[in-house]
Amino acid sequence: MAGHGHEEAHDETAGPKVLAVSKVSPKVRTIAVVRPSEHDVTYLEAARKGLGVTLRHFMKNFFGKRRPAEALAKGEAVEPRSRFKPAWNEIETIQYPEEKTHYPERFRGLHRLMQREDGNVRCVACMCCPTVCPANCITIIPAESDDKGVEKKPAVFEIDELRCVVCGLCVEACPCDAIRMDSGVHAKPVENRGDAIMTRELLLGLSADVGKDPQSTATQGGEGPDWRG
Repeated sequence: MAGHGHEEAHDETAGPKVLAVSKVSPKVRTIAVVRPSEHDVTYLEAARKGLGVTLRHFMKNFFGKRRPAEALAKGEAVEPRSRFKPAWNEIETIQYPEEKTHYPERFRGLHRLMQREDGNVRCVACMCCPTVCPANCITIIPAESDDKGVEKKPAVFEIDELRCVVCGLCVEACPCDAIRMDSGVHAKPVENRGDAIMTRELLLGLSADVGKDPQSTATQGGEGPDWRG
């Protein structure tokens, strides 16, 4: 970049080499343009280095030592490489379903509906869970209940697990502990869109599938300090 009225000057700071600075405006300078050599322009050296890094990672991950399935499922850290130990495989694939990953204790999983002592669903179709649901994935159609102590029951209770964001707000909003998210299992893969919708019967039967008690010790109506037991 050139300017008028130049004078010879040298800038000692790091950066491009300054050949001259304008007398009128010190911001106008003449700098030396460093042209790359033909060797650098071809990018052959950079390509060689990049392929070398790729090949080194491939050899380590292809022939490297794999952690045991138990350690891999629990997410244990890889031991540091030493002089007498081979490199550890850093790109490890879990051989599902023979091997399964380890989930944290706070993992929620699919919903399940709770039951009363008589086997009926605890839900009273109060519409709290579909109201609070941010994904609008819960559909409830209420009906009159045969139980004199309960006004309504859900004739239809469906949850679209593909739309669910696993926030747990439905569990917090439920006043009678009728819905929980403690099954610890993922939604199963489906080929048809409608198969991802869990009906009331599926939600009630999930407790038996995961080996959990379908009954709740909570007091219906929220009586007492420990009603959500």
